[in-house]
Amino acid sequence: MISASNTESIAQAASNHTDGLSPAEAETLLVDLAAAFLSNSTHHLEEEEAEERLPNSDAIYRALVEQIPAVVFMAHMDQGIGEAYVSPQIEATLGFSQEEWLEDPIRWYQQIHPEDKQRWSVEAAHMFLSGTPLRSTYRVIARDGRTVWFHCEAKMIRRKDGRPWFIHGVGFDITELKRIEEALQEERNVASAILHTVGALVVVLDPEGRIVRFNRTCEQISGYSFEEVRGKHFWDLCVVPEEAERFKFIVEQLQAEHSAKDYETSWVARDGSQRLIAWSSTILPAEGGTPRYVIATGIDITERKRLEKALLEVSAEEQRRIGQDLHDGLGQHLTGIAFMSKVQQQKLSEKGLAEAAEAGRIVRLVNEAINKTRELARGLLPVVSDAQGLMSALKRWAVEVEDLFKISCRLRIDEPVLIHDASLSTHLYRIAQEAVNNAIKHGQAKNIIISLSGQNEYGTLRIENDGSGLPQHPANSSGMGMQIMNYRARMIGGSLSVQSREPRGIAITCVFPLPKRNEELKKASHDR
Repeated sequence: MISASNTESIAQAASNHTDGLSPAEAETLLVDLAAAFLSNSTHHLEEEEAEERLPNSDAIYRALVEQIPAVVFMAHMDQGIGEAYVSPQIEATLGFSQEEWLEDPIRWYQQIHPEDKQRWSVEAAHMFLSGTPLRSTYRVIARDGRTVWFHCEAKMIRRKDGRPWFIHGVGFDITELKRIEEALQEERNVASAILHTVGALVVVLDPEGRIVRFNRTCEQISGYSFEEVRGKHFWDLCVVPEEAERFKFIVEQLQAEHSAKDYETSWVARDGSQRLIAWSSTILPAEGGTPRYVIATGIDITERKRLEKALLEVSAEEQRRIGQDLHDGLGQHLTGIAFMSKVQQQKLSEKGLAEAAEAGRIVRLVNEAINKTRELARGLLPVVSDAQGLMSALKRWAVEVEDLFKISCRLRIDEPVLIHDASLSTHLYRIAQEAVNNAIKHGQAKNIIISLSGQNEYGTLRIENDGSGLPQHPANSSGMGMQIMNYRARMIGGSLSVQSREPRGIAITCVFPLPKRNEELKKASHDR
C-alpha cells in the first residue's frame, strides 16, 4: 500500500510548485501516483486501520450510486486497484465495462480528449496537492470513437492525520447539453452577424431604457462604441434634449400597450452632428408577458428628408412662380383688355350703335377671366412674400370659409407673428387649410377657431373645432390628410399633435421653430 512516507515524499516533491505547476510536472506527479497505486494492489490494510475503511462494497451504497444517472467513481489512495470502484453507467456512457475500466488505473487519462489532457493534469494535480475539490468539464473519447462531454466533480478525502485516504467523484454526461449549447451559440453567431452587417440601426434596451445591445451601424452613425454606451440610458446619450421626454413616453407606451410603434427622432452623434432617424420599436416579452427588452430598429432618413425637402421647395417655388406669373402677367394683361373693351363699349354707346351691347358682354367675360385668374393665382400663391403674409392669408381664408360654408370661422392673433420665410408660411397655411377642410368634411363642424401665436424661438398654430372628432387615437390616424399635415410639420422642423376637446371636437396643434429674425421684425413693427 501507499505508506504515509511514500505519499508525503510524492507530495513534497511538488509542494513548492502548487501554484505554478507546469503541465509536464503535473503529468509526472500523476504517473508516480498511479505507479504507486498499482504496485500496492496486493497489499492489505493493517488491523488498526481496518475500522476506518470505507464501506464501498456495501450493498446499500452500491444500490444507491447505481441509481444515479451519472458515472460514480472512488479509489483508495492506500489500497490496490481491487478496491477501486466505478458505477456500471461507465459502460452505457463510454462502452467500457467496469472491469475494463478498473484494470488500468490510467485509462481515464488515456481516454481524455488530447486537447483537454494538459488542463485535466494541472487541475487534478492541484486537487491532490491542495485538497481543493475539482470541478471542471472535459471531453472523453468513448470506445467507438465518440466524444462525450463530462462535467466532473471530485474530492480527495484525508485521514485525521492528514494522509490522503480516498478520492470520490461523479461525472455527468452533458453531451446533449453541449450539443444544444453549440446549436444555440451558432444561432447567436448568425443573429450577431446579421445584427452587425444589416444597414439599419438596431438598439436593444432593458425595461428601464438602458442600452443592452448596440450594433455596428449604431456605432458608425453615433461615433460611440458599444462598450462606451452599454448600460447607459438611451435618451441621455443619443436623443436631442427636447425630445428626451417624448422618447421616455414612447418607451412607457410600448411597455404598457405591447404594440409596435413608428416614430422619428433626431440622433445626436459624438461630434455634435444630428441625423434624422425613422424608428420602429416593439417589445420582447418575458415569461408572464412582462416586458423584457425594447427592440428599436432605425433607418437614417436624413438624406432622404433633405432631398424631399429640396424637391418640395422646388415644387413650391415653381408654384409661386406660376402664381406670380398668373397674377402679374396674365392678370394684368386681361385687366388691360378689360379696360380697352370698356372704353370701346362707351364709344359705341355714345354713337348709339347696336354693337355696344356686344362690347359690354365682352367686358363681362374678360372680368370673369380676371377673377378666375386671381383665384388660380391665389391657390398657387396663397401667402405673399412679406412678414405679414401668413396672417393675411389666414384671415382671407377664414372669411372665404364663412362665405362658402356658412359656418363660423374666426382667426385669433393676440400679437403679430411675423414670418419672412415664404416656404415656412406656405407650409403653415396648408396645414391650417387641411385642418379646416377635415373639420368641415369629416367632423361636420359648425365653429372653427384658427389661432396663431409666437413666443421666444417657437410659434404655435392651433385649429380648434366642435365637430365629431376622430374615433380613436387621433394622433395615430392614418388618414391622408393627417399624414400630409404631419409631413409638412416635420418638413419645417416642427411637430403636430391632435387632442380631443370637451364636450366635442378636436384641436390640432403645430409647434414650429420661428426664424431668428422674427423677434427683430416684430420689434420693428411695434416701433413703427
